[in-house]
Amino acid sequence: MSKYTDSAKKLLELIGGSDNISVVTHCATRMRFVLNDPKKADVTEIESLDVVKGTFTQAGQFQVIIGNEVPTFYNEFTKIAGVGDTSKDEAKEAAKQNMNFLQRMVAHLADIFTPLIPALVVGGLILGFRNIIGSIEMFGPDKGQTLVDISQFWSGVHSFLWLIGEAIFFYLPVGITWAISRKMGTTQILGIVLGVTLVSPQLLNAYSVASADEIPVWDFGFAQVEMIGYQAQVIPAILAGFVLAYLEIWLRKVVPNVISMIVVPFFALIPAVLIAHVVLGPIGWSIGSWISDVVYTSLTSSFGWLFAAIFGFAYAPLVITGLHHMTNAIDLQLMGDFGGTNLWPMIALSNIAQGSAVVAMIMLNRKDKKEQQVSVPAAISCYLGVTEPAMFGINLKYIFPFLAAMIGSSIAAVVSVGSGVMANSIGVGGIPGFLSIQFGDWIPFFIAMAIAIVVPILLTFVFAKTKMGINAYQRLGK
Repeated sequence: MSKYTDSAKKLLELIGGSDNISVVTHCATRMRFVLNDPKKADVTEIESLDVVKGTFTQAGQFQVIIGNEVPTFYNEFTKIAGVGDTSKDEAKEAAKQNMNFLQRMVAHLADIFTPLIPALVVGGLILGFRNIIGSIEMFGPDKGQTLVDISQFWSGVHSFLWLIGEAIFFYLPVGITWAISRKMGTTQILGIVLGVTLVSPQLLNAYSVASADEIPVWDFGFAQVEMIGYQAQVIPAILAGFVLAYLEIWLRKVVPNVISMIVVPFFALIPAVLIAHVVLGPIGWSIGSWISDVVYTSLTSSFGWLFAAIFGFAYAPLVITGLHHMTNAIDLQLMGDFGGTNLWPMIALSNIAQGSAVVAMIMLNRKDKKEQQVSVPAAISCYLGVTEPAMFGINLKYIFPFLAAMIGSSIAAVVSVGSGVMANSIGVGGIPGFLSIQFGDWIPFFIAMAIAIVVPILLTFVFAKTKMGINAYQRLGK
């Protein structure tokens, strides 16, 4: 008998039995359930189990926080429950039965960008490092010069790293069209080829269009099509990727299997590339430019502080709903249009604020060893840019630290936007996020970061002594 046998049996009972489990999987610290009837789960009793450190529901999945021992617990639970091993992708698909239309749309967007996040994080770190060696001026005899200026080695490193940075950000459409084909279950190499046709060196670079004296064209006699590239453009790539995917899916249904290997790729790819350059590219570029213009103008206008205050306050609730995934597309569009993003710094500050509220709760609950097992790793994770364990495991359970973090994030966002802080790219959130910030904006960003650390901690201590905090402790039996 495993040490988790009794706990696994009890959890199975409280979750509604095997018949109530549609899909179950796990991540680094959590069991993820897709339940046939979520109302059958007795959340209060589940959270009272010794092995359980908290619960929450997100993206149609009921998630139970177990901790680092979750793989062992999962194996014992699935053996007792009689449910099979399931991949995370299968769990996500099954979870969509519990989502409304908006949640499903956001989930689709998340499915596109999630596979790209490792590359985007690497790209952000690379651009941040290039920022350090290429922008920070030296002191002493080399005053006014950077490492790149005084060292051939660092100059070579600076140039070499751009090879990777360019591959990630300039050629981002290739990754997007691949991710869409992967998500839709269509031929992934066709998605890659479509993406390459959007950024081919044969095309006029997107960054050169505004200054070009003449735009080259494909001349078909009866019509001409402009040969414009869509480097770093998000919306055109998304639109083109879905057109290719749906064309392929439709052709698979109508083309006989005996000739499908030849006919389907040919009649899916060529029309998709043509439609992308004739219709979707120009439309997507206009939509993307409009979105980035609205966001950038809002943040740099005389009312930018108000927009920043609202965004800083509301970003954490957006994470709860999953709507925060939309900011990835906006950030990337801002980078393409303006050479940087003023949205990403606020996201990094929000992550820091949530982690700071958890730090306050660690101090308030320092005698609660069970909660320390959740709160300490959650705070570290939050300061490194992953907020879900902190928010769902601690802050939302008490409510008042979550509110304290939102207020601190809002104030920090106002300082960031009011100081004109810009990031070169998106990257690691939380404290390491300063590496993505343009060097000239480091000081105001550090000031905003200090606010995102201090204010949530102080407010959490204050709120803990108010009626809101006392009620939270009583509700949780503390």
